[in-house]
Amino acid sequence: MKIKKRPLYLVTDALHYSETAFLKRIAAACQGGVDLVQLREKELTSLQYFQRAYAVKQITDKYQVPLLIDDRLDIAQAVKAAGVHLGQKDLPVEVARRILGPDAIIGATAKTLEQARLAAEQGADYLGVGAIFPTTTHVETVRTSVDTLRAIKQAVNIPVYAIGGLNAANVDAVQPAEVDGVAVVSVIMKARDPLTAAQQLRQQIISVTQ
Repeated sequence: MKIKKRPLYLVTDALHYSETAFLKRIAAACQGGVDLVQLREKELTSLQYFQRAYAVKQITDKYQVPLLIDDRLDIAQAVKAAGVHLGQKDLPVEVARRILGPDAIIGATAKTLEQARLAAEQGADYLGVGAIFPTTTHVETVRTSVDTLRAIKQAVNIPVYAIGGLNAANVDAVQPAEVDGVAVVSVIMKARDPLTAAQQLRQQIISVTQ
């Protein structure tokens, strides 16, 4: 299993930070114990995305944290990232697997049992399932119940991450689903102290997922 015992998954949001401030937040989060980083950029040009991914990978490599690129297989290949995360509107998992090969980490978003089973059958290494709670990010979200989250976890034999509005105060809600970890955005990216936020949240997630 490529992803094992990596409970805290950070999905980035630039939030209009300067490049220096953004990278400092990624470094602080990694230092605080983030186990996976997904670089998600919707507005950048290909060149800008490559440059940012390259800079982020220098940080994640330092802390030995796998870097995943949202959507863009070409950017993942260009910076030699660990893999990609694919949404329902992106390339199918099986196509990405053919392009990136057996060693790449390929994650997929799943909001239904059918989507989860298909992604697993096609070779996904993990699933991101949600949104469990309303989010403040600018991406489109559809609510997913904890019951559906649990059903997905029971139906597949790959790690499942809950995502969507989760933080230290409400992460207990996903405990019945017995997920492998939690993916977050705002609770770390908007934190006054990303290092401490990551440390505290990771401990809370471990207590929920064990």
